[in-house]
Amino acid sequence: MKSLVTRLRAFATAASLVALLALSACGGGSDSPADPTSANPAPPATTGASALAWQTVGRMGPGVNFGNMMEPPQEGDWGLKVEQSYITAAWQAGFRTIRLPVRWSNHAEPAFPYTIDPVFMARVESVVDAMLAQGFHVVLNMHHHRQLDGDPLDPGEFAVSESDLEPRFVGLWSQIARRFALKSERLLFELYNEPHGRLTAQSWNALAATTLQTVRISNPQRLVLISPVSYGNTSALGTLAMPNDRNLLATFHHYEPFTFTHQGATWIPTPPPVGTPCCNAEQLSQIESAITHAKAWSDVTGYPIFMGEFGANSMADMASRVAYTRAVRTAANARQIAWAYWEFAAVFGVYDPVAGQFRPELTAALLAP
Repeated sequence: MKSLVTRLRAFATAASLVALLALSACGGGSDSPADPTSANPAPPATTGASALAWQTVGRMGPGVNFGNMMEPPQEGDWGLKVEQSYITAAWQAGFRTIRLPVRWSNHAEPAFPYTIDPVFMARVESVVDAMLAQGFHVVLNMHHHRQLDGDPLDPGEFAVSESDLEPRFVGLWSQIARRFALKSERLLFELYNEPHGRLTAQSWNALAATTLQTVRISNPQRLVLISPVSYGNTSALGTLAMPNDRNLLATFHHYEPFTFTHQGATWIPTPPPVGTPCCNAEQLSQIESAITHAKAWSDVTGYPIFMGEFGANSMADMASRVAYTRAVRTAANARQIAWAYWEFAAVFGVYDPVAGQFRPELTAALLAP
């Protein structure tokens, strides 16, 4: 126990250290708060989000993920790198928010003090600076820490000691937060992408609260996004315990109907078969119900909510992809839920990097009046 305190001292306040020790002691557990969309919801921990949070989400505008770029084990491993031309093109098309997924865990020392590679840190900062200079809101996250979720490692990804996983997560965010502390308020932090598996609702809620306390040391007012477990599914929003902090947003991902959006997806163990169209009445109901649930959660808790990912991969036919994309966008806009499409230029891409142009039907489904 003493060694754990030593490893964390540089990264957490006394309060956050107590929380992390409690996290280590309680284990995974399955306890979860009441669903706030039920008939008798538990009262929120605070009176809801700040005016800054609500004003910012109202200004974020259409968003897109710069996916498959900086979240592989190394930038470029999955065929794409962040290019200035992509940033410019996204702005000219009409996007106003970029969500930037980053795999920090593969670019830092495995043991205390968990120092992030300065070359990689500088590279991420240069990308964020370019996006902010263009005028974007930027959602900077931690993405694909496979071991933290208990998933198999990707090729080129290294493991760390199990005892270091949570302290290292906090330590990485301490460094990220300090490095970006003086950036525009248009930069938002997202603590983690799609917590699942090893991260139960109980353990994730505790780790998120601890990490937020560490972020607040250098960024007392920065807007921070927190996802529920179960890959950020709306069905898990009722298990998300928002920390007692008003400069927060919740975030969720929406890929229903999954048999359509992930047909033929080679990265999942049993991909749905190719050939499923969209969107019939049942599929439209699935799209609407998840977004309605997210809006109800937001109304009850008083926190704005951000749909950080939605999209259909290119194995689906284009007409169905367009119908799906328009349906999700329309449902979200009708409920004033900000969103970011997954993603810019890879298998879900709205942009064709070979042709150097946007796919017109998808672009219209996202951005046309």
